[in-house]
Amino acid sequence: MQEPLISVIIPARNSSNTLREAVLSIVNQTYKNLEILIIDDFSTDNTLEVATKLSQQDPRLKVYSSDLNDDQRFDKKLNRNINAGYSARNTGFSHVNGEFITFQDADDVSLLNRVEIQYTLLKKHDATHLSLDWQKYEESLIGTSIDLELFTEALKNYKTPKDLYSMAIRSKGCVAKISKKLNSSVPFNIKRMRVINKLFFGTLESYPGAGNSPLFKKEVIEKVQFRPLSDRIWPSFMGRGADRDFNFQVAETFKNSYVFSIPTYLWRQETQNKLYK
Repeated sequence: MQEPLISVIIPARNSSNTLREAVLSIVNQTYKNLEILIIDDFSTDNTLEVATKLSQQDPRLKVYSSDLNDDQRFDKKLNRNINAGYSARNTGFSHVNGEFITFQDADDVSLLNRVEIQYTLLKKHDATHLSLDWQKYEESLIGTSIDLELFTEALKNYKTPKDLYSMAIRSKGCVAKISKKLNSSVPFNIKRMRVINKLFFGTLESYPGAGNSPLFKKEVIEKVQFRPLSDRIWPSFMGRGADRDFNFQVAETFKNSYVFSIPTYLWRQETQNKLYK
């Protein structure tokens, strides 16, 4: 019996130099029944051209353009991009055909059995939403798989739905608990102000694991979508936080999320995950 179709959404903005590597890490997954959706997020380089050429090499690849060119993408007061692919991911949701959905960032890489491990664990635990973990991007790890036999403790000691629901509740600001509408009406730069911020932020703990690449049932998107910064209940304190907001929202809504500390995602950043040093 063929395994169910999994849709992989890849938001891409000005990612022409890294997109091919990211896409190939999904194309070559050990789990083969994939639909791969590259969402060009109003790139100003040749990202769309690279994506189109890749789609001609594998029938599982499809290319779309983001529905929303967020005119508030760059926040001058915070001096940073606060979109970070949230609208492109929602565009991806409108095109998915898979029974399950996951993501891949256009500047990172997945180990080759990332999706297989996620699906196996999701099925085993009858989870609605499941994340693994990340390690620092290393060129030598591209095109490799992870040996699950090395992670017996991680398979026994993991974040349960109860753990993640509790995290979501204690990370939620008082104002959001009272009124989502009121929470959305206050500008983010005001929410961050000294003393006042205690009303809009609970604990500032991160969603554990690789929050940018969860695997979840398609039913999730009927109730949970990515939100603009003004509407996020769990943003990061410095802005953005679209992944944090999405994952905590799912954990609270469905009460059936899991996280396993198995580092199958290669994240381009300067420091190694402290769990794997």
